[in-house]
Amino acid sequence: MVTVEPYMPAQVLVVDDDSAVRRAVARFLRAEGIDVLEASNGEEGLTRLRQAPDVSAVLLDLRMPIMDGWTFRRQQRLDPAIAKIPVVIMSGADVDRFNELEAAAAFEKPVQMSEVAVVLHRLCGND
Repeated sequence: MVTVEPYMPAQVLVVDDDSAVRRAVARFLRAEGIDVLEASNGEEGLTRLRQAPDVSAVLLDLRMPIMDGWTFRRQQRLDPAIAKIPVVIMSGADVDRFNELEAAAAFEKPVQMSEVAVVLHRLCGND
């Protein structure tokens, strides 16, 4: 008898302080078959990431209150349990410096969500 593992959708953590952007991105990704977790700043994002071991990728804004995306990424890389989870930058500023963050990709806002979805599907193994 062959055992088939149930299909588990990719899970992406969206970290953005703009609730309208975050909700729109989450709605689009869910329509793409991606499970979405949300956080409104880097500190909340790190907490959610540590609590959700099945996250496949992080979609990260850089400019946020409480903890910005730069600090989020530094803290993430210091934690072996979450360090290897790929990050995609989606920001209105500093995307030209994404190599410093060791990000998988970077998009300048406003973004074409279809392009972001292609990258996330690839990172999550859904391509």
